[in-house]
Amino acid sequence: MEQYQNILVVIDPTTNDQIALKRAIELANKTQAKLTAFLSIFDFSYEMTTILSSNEREIMRKTVIDDRLEWATEIVSEHNPENLSIECVVVWHNRPFEAIISQVIDNKFDMVIKGTHQHDKLKAVIFTPTDWHVLRKCPCPVLLVKDHNWPENGNILAAVNIGSDEEEHQSLNKVITEEANNFASVMNANVHLVNSFPGTPVNIAIEIPEFDAKEYNENMLKTHEQAMEKHAKLFNIATERTFVREGLAEDIIDEVAAEIDAELVILGTIGRTGFSAAIIGNTAEHVIDQLKCDVLALKPLGYKSPLEE
Repeated sequence: MEQYQNILVVIDPTTNDQIALKRAIELANKTQAKLTAFLSIFDFSYEMTTILSSNEREIMRKTVIDDRLEWATEIVSEHNPENLSIECVVVWHNRPFEAIISQVIDNKFDMVIKGTHQHDKLKAVIFTPTDWHVLRKCPCPVLLVKDHNWPENGNILAAVNIGSDEEEHQSLNKVITEEANNFASVMNANVHLVNSFPGTPVNIAIEIPEFDAKEYNENMLKTHEQAMEKHAKLFNIATERTFVREGLAEDIIDEVAAEIDAELVILGTIGRTGFSAAIIGNTAEHVIDQLKCDVLALKPLGYKSPLEE
């Protein structure tokens, strides 16, 4: 966890209970990381006040920023009984995700920690557009926090893509598993690995009657299990803490996370943007929708945010 020494924690302006700040302080107490509490605010009515001069509008904006900075400082103080040194930053920006990522780029933050919202009626976590934009475009790891504890001797689930020969996926598998071990050392937790593989393609089973679907699935399972065993051994993870199952990645990861009662799931997300992101989405986002624990999303080595271009 030595690489996480400069952490940006996003303050939720809608509540006094800051779950992301609590988690960030918990981590900082164990790693001596520097924390910056960040809040992005914007009120369109101030921009549309035509009866005021630009200078008067600027004064109004500053007044609002100062007020929110005072509030954020009080919130941080309430959540910080051990008096860690935490800087508070409030900016005026109409796109919160851009404000967050700009802070990361300009100040070289190692991690972003952000809370998620629980929808009381649906009893489910609701992810905002800001969450998705940050996941896709933030150049550093993003920890999405849900309201629960990280107990001693808990469980971490690292989702790897063992079946891919692509260099990007192989590299990401290594990054994900290393991060799982790093967090386990800090959290005093156990690392588990999960991998899924697709079942028999329906069109093949229909078009080729002599095709043996059962044998195909058995061979796929054996191949993935062997690859998983080899990967786990590289990182000193016991075979009994690895899971290889047939099915969609989002379903299998959620299933195993529930079985082992994981406190944290670590996965990779390829920073897909534009039209394909809106239509296709990616596995990470489908998984995150379902999980009831914290999620750490990592980018491939060499990833560059579109906001840096």
